[in-house]
Amino acid sequence: MQRWLILADDLTGAADCAVSFARRGHAAAVAWGPAGIAEETVLAIDADSRRLPPAQAAARHAALLAAPPGPGAALYKKMDSTLRGQPAAELAASLATLRAAGRPALAVVSPAFPATGRTMEDGRVRLQGAPLEASPLWRRDHTYPDADLRAVLEGAGMTTALLPLAALRAEPGAAARAVRAALEAGQDALVCDAATEADLAAIAHATLPLAGSVIWVGSGGLAAALAGALPMGHAPPPSRPPPRRTGLLLVVGSMAEASRVAAAEALAGGGLRRFGLAPALLRAGPGEWAGTAGAIAATIAAGEDALAIIEEEPGADLRQGAALAEALAALLRPAGLAAGGLFATGGETARALLAQLGVHSIRLLEEIAPGVPLGLAQGGRAMPVITKAGGFGGAQTIGHARQRLRAWLQQEAQA
Repeated sequence: MQRWLILADDLTGAADCAVSFARRGHAAAVAWGPAGIAEETVLAIDADSRRLPPAQAAARHAALLAAPPGPGAALYKKMDSTLRGQPAAELAASLATLRAAGRPALAVVSPAFPATGRTMEDGRVRLQGAPLEASPLWRRDHTYPDADLRAVLEGAGMTTALLPLAALRAEPGAAARAVRAALEAGQDALVCDAATEADLAAIAHATLPLAGSVIWVGSGGLAAALAGALPMGHAPPPSRPPPRRTGLLLVVGSMAEASRVAAAEALAGGGLRRFGLAPALLRAGPGEWAGTAGAIAATIAAGEDALAIIEEEPGADLRQGAALAEALAALLRPAGLAAGGLFATGGETARALLAQLGVHSIRLLEEIAPGVPLGLAQGGRAMPVITKAGGFGGAQTIGHARQRLRAWLQQEAQA
């Protein structure tokens, strides 16, 4: 059975790539830190590098690749579908590390994720059909001057070629020929347009036979295409902990509009108690938030579901995101220890909270919506967990996640 290593810059990205393999019957887990390294067919590692400067992000990925999980593992480098973080520096360092170990490597790059509205056309990322640069996501958080992916990669010293959409669709075998041409030319990366899942499937089928010579770089869309091109696996399901008869903890640590809309829709459905947490309160420290932390934990212990959300702060400094996530996680630790299940949106938020609960990995089970995985927390506080990237998902996503956690717990109670 082909093993896979997925390297990601945040937890939700690692999970939404690996869950595609779990859906196909392969044992898949997302882990962080040495204690979380598991013997799975598909292991996704959260490098936690989204907020790091380029040199530090690159060094972290190179270090993780210096000790791969056994020979012959295929490598998938997860990049954010809207180019957040430092994907170019991370990829350049990954290619250099692989080549230093004697492994030729062409990066097949496509961050398209059509199920969430992300596409690639003319080598540029588009969101819901419009240029990424015109979106609120780009205005709120971007690293590069624009969304021209070839220019982004070349800015990190890589040579690139482009497989345009028209060429990809022109005839069967076009993708395979483009990959071989890029390999023969000694290119570092082949940037591939893709606007549909069928486009990504064509790329996956063309490149899988070249696993010894290429690595894949993309979001959950290309990962799903690769998983779909593999034979079905037959991994036994993991053992499940007995359910707790307490409430759920739902956490929104992302400032993205999609997550805010979904939180409001979930609250409108009723039965969910809201706890708004101001950034000033989180910065004030434990002495100021003890009462709030106790109220959230008491709500959950009484069997009610609680939604904790960081309030918006005009002019907020995005560089404070990691510090706020850590403070939020510390505040919510008592609630997390009491909860029967957890939903978290925002990669830094999810990782910080799970670390507070002593969790070192998540064994992935299913995908409740595109890019929204359900899994079992491993180590520490074992419970069902759903994670979601902050920037995508529909208005019903959080409400649906809550319903799925409730249904999962009910099924376990009746088993």
